[in-house]
Amino acid sequence: MLKNKLTRTFYNRLLLLVFSAFLLLLPGRASIPPFDRDEPRYMQATAQMLESHNFIDVRFQDKPRYLQPAGIYWLEAAAVSLTGTLSDRAVWAYRIPSLVAMTSAIGLTAWMGAILFSPAAGLLSGALLATSVLVEAEGRMATIDSTLLLAVLLAEFSLLLVLEDRSKDRRTPVATALLFWIALGCGLMLKGPVVLIPGLGTPLCLALVERNGSWLQRLRFGWGWLVMLAIVVPWCVAIGLVSHGEFFQHSVGRNFLGKIGQGQEAHGAPPGFHLLVFGLAFWPGSFFAAASLPFIWARRTSWQIQYLLCWIVPHWIVFELIATKLPHYVLPVYPAIALFTGAALSCSDNEWNWPQKKWARIALFVYGGVCLIAGILLSLAGIVVSKVIEGSVPPEAWLIAIGSLPLLVLATRAVIAAKMRQAAFYAMGSAILIYAGLFLGVIPRLHQIWLSPRLTAAVNQHLPCPDSEIVSSSFSEPSFVFLMHGRIKFDTSRNAALMLENNKSCGLALIGRRDERTFTEELSKKSIKIVEYGRVKGFNYSTGKWLDIGIYGVSN
Repeated sequence: MLKNKLTRTFYNRLLLLVFSAFLLLLPGRASIPPFDRDEPRYMQATAQMLESHNFIDVRFQDKPRYLQPAGIYWLEAAAVSLTGTLSDRAVWAYRIPSLVAMTSAIGLTAWMGAILFSPAAGLLSGALLATSVLVEAEGRMATIDSTLLLAVLLAEFSLLLVLEDRSKDRRTPVATALLFWIALGCGLMLKGPVVLIPGLGTPLCLALVERNGSWLQRLRFGWGWLVMLAIVVPWCVAIGLVSHGEFFQHSVGRNFLGKIGQGQEAHGAPPGFHLLVFGLAFWPGSFFAAASLPFIWARRTSWQIQYLLCWIVPHWIVFELIATKLPHYVLPVYPAIALFTGAALSCSDNEWNWPQKKWARIALFVYGGVCLIAGILLSLAGIVVSKVIEGSVPPEAWLIAIGSLPLLVLATRAVIAAKMRQAAFYAMGSAILIYAGLFLGVIPRLHQIWLSPRLTAAVNQHLPCPDSEIVSSSFSEPSFVFLMHGRIKFDTSRNAALMLENNKSCGLALIGRRDERTFTEELSKKSIKIVEYGRVKGFNYSTGKWLDIGIYGVSN
């Protein structure tokens, strides 16, 4: 009876954690415009998929988007269709799959922690993952990473069930193996072979470490891979026929393999990049993860810790070695880091393992200072950014600092007093205030950086015809394409002038201050007079440039 009562208590708390994580991921979901540049590319491609009813060949405007399979576009298309928001270009609808996937990933992490260690460890692990910077950012964007994380977690969860069955010498159900291969198949439909790095890397690495691979038979390798391929092969055949093989040349040859040898899109970085940004990306849990290393070392021979290390290490090494690097590439291992950190924090203060070596203590102290500085900067970010960008500070930015900074002080005092669990709760409380304030009150009010919505509103206000031809020479971000329903062309100021010459009654040109001279000189040669309907000024955060864009048409 006691065990059943504890189980019911845990699941009640798990539901509360999931609901809290869901609420924490809500602020800003509808009020923040698309984040350039990846998010609106997914959004626009999904919108075009729905408008064209072509669910095989993914396109962004008139160009094929052959980066990964169509899984994420199908998910977003389903969300937009169910909400009936296609014509509205409502950003929140496209972000639903990420919200559901990230919320589920947090709950699943907590559940895995309860199986691996204890209910308290599981709940702490889920909370640490939910309050990390990268999770809060990715969970709000209509990109692929949240759904990929869930696919990886489902595969790792099924592997955990296999290991638990092995430890208790009981038979592994076929359903567990099916879950493993279905999760990998769904991961392949989301981002291609990337899911196999943690999905197959973890069990193979663990078998190598243990020098025993007999237990892998529980995953039904003999036929399981057929289940995985059955999910992805039909679409692969279809896109291969439609694209005449071009999809595989781009997605595998250029996008996947191309990232290994050289940094693509200015995202190259040397090995150690992911370790360097971890302090901020997993904040506030990053310090506690580092402080948990003695806990891991002391229990390194247990299958639970070996399982987590085999999940983390191969994936981390692979993405440190490839040339192209972005923080979210190692997101699939963050739940594993949260799990061993939560396990360490669930110990009593007397059981906490501090580093024995003096140099290790000094290193941990320095890293703690770095994490504290990161927290202070996040607390003050709303004030600084608002002042620099907007010239004024909203009340929410002050409230963030007033609420979060004292909690950071309390967290620091608790660490000094060796009350690590208490320190973690203070730090996570500070993080919750920061996220809620930034995404709800500060970021939506940074009007100077949201050029696309302002330009869209200005263009729609001055459209001369329902089917107006619009050319932009100075601003070409994907968010503008999405908000303009794809009815925008990006070209030079000279070609924009040529368009107005050929389409005097239904043409609009968006010309930046730097391109105006070329634009006006070209029109002067044709003796064409233009009228300026308005101007939009702002900061393009993708390029780091301030822009002053005029909206021009031909004078009647």
